[in-house]
Order: sequence, then structure tokens, then C-alpha cells
Amino acid sequence: MLWTTAGAAALAFLVALECAARRYGQAGPLTHQVRELFLPPKSGPRLYAGLALTMVVLTWRQRLIAVGTAVGIDLAFVLVRWATGAGLSFGNGALWVIVGCAVIALTRRTGAERVLLLKGVGLGLLLMAGQKAGDAWLLITSKTRPTVLDEYVLVADHALGDPSWLAGRLVELTDPVSTHLLHLIYGQLPLAGALVALYQLRNVAVERRFPRHHLIRTFLVIGLIGPAIYMMFPVVGPVFAFGAEGGAWATAHLWPDTLPSVELPRPMPFDEITPRNCMPSLHTAWAVALFIHTRAGSRWMRFAGTFWLIGTLSATLGFGYHYGADLVAGVVFVLTIDAAMRASARTWIRSDALLVAHGTLTFTALVLSYRWLPVPMSEHPWIAGPLMILAMLSVIYGYLRLTAAGKREATPGVPPGPHTNEARPELV
Repeated sequence: MLWTTAGAAALAFLVALECAARRYGQAGPLTHQVRELFLPPKSGPRLYAGLALTMVVLTWRQRLIAVGTAVGIDLAFVLVRWATGAGLSFGNGALWVIVGCAVIALTRRTGAERVLLLKGVGLGLLLMAGQKAGDAWLLITSKTRPTVLDEYVLVADHALGDPSWLAGRLVELTDPVSTHLLHLIYGQLPLAGALVALYQLRNVAVERRFPRHHLIRTFLVIGLIGPAIYMMFPVVGPVFAFGAEGGAWATAHLWPDTLPSVELPRPMPFDEITPRNCMPSLHTAWAVALFIHTRAGSRWMRFAGTFWLIGTLSATLGFGYHYGADLVAGVVFVLTIDAAMRASARTWIRSDALLVAHGTLTFTALVLSYRWLPVPMSEHPWIAGPLMILAMLSVIYGYLRLTAAGKREATPGVPPGPHTNEARPELV
């Protein structure tokens, strides 16, 4: 019932986004996904990453058949496109195989095996649909929010020392090496998330069940809630509001060489194309989720999580996509969500509720202070800046204590905690 309810809710959400996108004359996520059965996909690697997530429920023999079928279908599409002079691309085969797995689950499987295979199909499709839904959300933010609040975040960011301007200059000095590397890290974050999820789900085919908590759950909830906050706090980022990427809509083309002088912030009118996708920084949130979910992995997995976190934070600031205040809010945002997702995978206890409440209040306080107290924050940076960092560190500390307690209670020989009568299961 839980998975059925979740699937129905996800479908209803995608249908709502489809209708909203069509209202503005654009195709929605469902239309784009169906088109990729036949038309050149936007991202072939992402489609194969979705297929890989689906295959975690298959045996090795079934995986070889699935991959071989996907590659064969892709070769057929490539030959047709080459013969007709169309651009060469791949990925359609992966989507066809996922759809085939869904058909097999409904027609050839029963009971627990059907549910398990449908869960695998759902993971693969959600990875693909998540990107399409994100595009639809961003379109809606640009169409429905004619003004942006960048000047407010800019002024509040003075309390942190304007890190985006500093990082932007550093990237310029190290171009083109830093630019190419950071673009790769920033653009392939979903693929990195899929690889970490595959590592976490590597035993599903043997155990015939999914772990109670894994990275994809947190990734999806971040992508669902984050864009809703974009609607309440529309921000486009320094490279658009104060840089060359903003064109005629930018206040001035100053980023990253010159810091704009704004004494009294006001809402800025902006175009109907640029997404209002800065507050909070979801790239930061996803990178932090990637980092914390690799801590229980191998040495190479932990190294990869750290590398992707540092690279993503550097890219978000160095390319002018975010302000420092966005990143602080993003860290609090993801830790609160992941704590709630971990608690939902087992019985909630008092410490879970306290941490989620503390994270929610901290995030709300940060966002409200950016909107209503930016001038006092910029006038007293030695007070406001440390307070912002301490607020973030308090959530980090609470999260670390909670996860450490869960690991101790899941370790054999360690007595359970004071709030439960039995040890909590270890969560990935």
C-alpha cells in the first residue's frame, strides 16, 4: 500500500507539472519522457544509469540479457539516424528495456517478485522523470515570478565575505583547467548519485529486498521540496543578476571583478527565461547527500563523495550560480531532509523529531533573515556571519550525533539507546 500510494502521488505530481508546462506552451515531463522512446534523448548516460538502477533487482543472467537488448536497440536507432542524416545519439534502448521490465512484472510475475521488479522499474523511471520534472519546475518559476530577490541575498552575503566573487576570480585565474573540471563535476552530479545508489543497492538481487534507507530516497525528496521554495524565494544567481549572463536584465556586468554597491535592496524585474533556482542551492544539497551516504562505503567511495562535494561547492560559487548564503541554507536543508528520511525508515524517536524540528526552524530563520534583515547583517558582518555558520554547524552536530547513535545501537554487543526497547537496524 505504501509503494502504491507513493507511485500514485508521483504520477499525480507529474501530471500536474505536465498541465502547468502546457499552460505556458511547453511540453511537460511526461511528454518528454515518452518522446525519448523514439526521438534522440537529452542524456543517454542518464538513461543507462536509470537502467542500472532497475537492474539491481535482476540476476546476473537477466542483467546481461537486459544490457544486450538495450545496446541492440540503440544500435538499430543509430543506424536509422545515420541513414537518414539525423544526429547520432543513444539511450533509447535503455528506456525500452525499463518499459519491458514493467510489462514483464505486470504480466509474468506475481506476489513479492512482482513488487520487487516494479520497485526497480520505479527507481529507474524516477531518476529519468526527476530531471524532466525539474526542468518543468524551473520553467514555472521563470514564468510565474517576474521579479527576483538577488539584491537581498547579495547584501546578506556580505556577512560571509561575498564568497561567490572570490571563487569566481579564482576560477578565472585557473581557467581553462578548473573550468573544464568543474563543469564535468557539476553537470554529472546525477550520474554520480546513481553510481553511489548502485553501490548501496548492490545486494538487493541476493536479499530480494531494498535497504530501508538509501540515497535515491533523499535525492527525490530534495528535488520535490526544493523547487517549491524557489517559488517563495526567487533568486537567479550573481552571474545572471550582476554578470554578463544576465544580458540587458542584469543590474550591471560586474561579477566577479567588482562587487555591486547596494545599500537598500529591492526586488529586481527579470526575464521569463532564466530559472529562479538559487534558494536553497539544491546542487549543494545533493552533493552533501552524496557525501554523507558514502561515509559507510569503501575508501574509494568515501574519496569520491568528498571529491564531488568539494568540486560541486567550488562550481556553484566559482561559476556564479549561487551566493554563499544559498550554500549555507542548502546544507541545513539536506541534513533536515535526510534525518527525516532516516527516521521514516524506522520508528520515530524523540531525538529524531527534535533534530528535524531544529533543522526546519534553522532553515526558516536563515531564509527569513536573508529577506527581512539583509541590511543589519551586512552592517554587522562579524556578528551575522558567525551566527549563520554556527546555526549551520548546530544542525551538522545534531545530525552527526543522531547517526552515530544509530550506528552504536545497530552494532552487536552495544545496548540499545534509552528511547527504544530494541536496537535500531543499521541504515545505509
